[in-house]
Amino acid sequence: MGLKAKWSKHLLKFKFEAGTSRGVYTEKETYYIKIFDSENPEVFGLGEIAPLHGLSIDHVPKLEEVIHNTCVTFDSLDLEIFPWNLNIILSQLIDDAYPSVKFGFETALLDCMNGGRRVIFENDFSAGKKAISINGLIWMGSKEFMAQQVEDKLNSGFDTLKLKIGAINFEDELSILAAIREKYSAGQISLRVDANGAFSVAEAEDKLARLSAYQLHSIEQPVKAGQTDAMAALSEKSPVPIALDEELIGISEYVQKMQLLKKIKPQYIILKPTLLGGLQHCREWIEIATRLQIGWWITSALESNIGLNAIAQFTAEYKNTLPQGLGTGALYHNNVDSPLTVENGSLGYDTTKTWDLSIIDS
Repeated sequence: MGLKAKWSKHLLKFKFEAGTSRGVYTEKETYYIKIFDSENPEVFGLGEIAPLHGLSIDHVPKLEEVIHNTCVTFDSLDLEIFPWNLNIILSQLIDDAYPSVKFGFETALLDCMNGGRRVIFENDFSAGKKAISINGLIWMGSKEFMAQQVEDKLNSGFDTLKLKIGAINFEDELSILAAIREKYSAGQISLRVDANGAFSVAEAEDKLARLSAYQLHSIEQPVKAGQTDAMAALSEKSPVPIALDEELIGISEYVQKMQLLKKIKPQYIILKPTLLGGLQHCREWIEIATRLQIGWWITSALESNIGLNAIAQFTAEYKNTLPQGLGTGALYHNNVDSPLTVENGSLGYDTTKTWDLSIIDS
């Protein structure tokens, strides 16, 4: 018998109100895909479909119908999956309009090919031999809430912090950065900020100039995506290095990727596999960025530990020494228990721990 696909839904509950310039998250819908041989259903690959409200192009009312129909089509094809035909099958099975669905199926198939062990890639990370340096994420909220998060992350051993900005008073955000810099130099603590497109084009230049006083590593998406002329101008003269994030969403053709990066010439790009259509699309972005001497790092997009695990193992395939954005595993009350661990500002994989999939199986 050929491979079969089954999907289920899960509602993740945040431990706190997670604020961004696009709004506040308190819960998040996610979907799990199991792929298995019908003659041996106990061995299965597992992937996660986790679109983000207000950001993913496939966070649409008919998404569950799309997931269901994709499973039905997959079941009817009586497929066998090999490394050489994986991307061919994905491109024909799932439209690029549904990037999170493609990521979920892609990682479930990779897991299935590797024996259904939650090992997407065999490397030093998945073998528990090497951890991945990550940034500590500081969510938006009151000045006091953000300051407390900073203190907690520093006490936990992080030496790179990423602050969400653009939703509270800009002066309060600057005062938080100033407080960090009063205690820690740029050589001790690296600071990233993420505006999620919150600045207007008219104010961006002035705000970037003021932010530069705090010796920031970079700023993600200072203005909204789609304003490529403005973003190119900012990238050329900004005193703070520019990192593209939302700007990459919805661009699936290789030529379009190349054209975008050659036009804007950012200092960095940030890759979120769930939003960009999976791992193969991220490989293309990395190849183009490397050719154009543009830095990059990979970030999770509020997936549960199923998606985070796949993204981390993919990240470990590259020798990228920049801290990655993979510190989201502790966000939820009801996450999937996993071997993923965060210690001293690094994400690791503890091979002595097991996966508890009771949340998914219930």
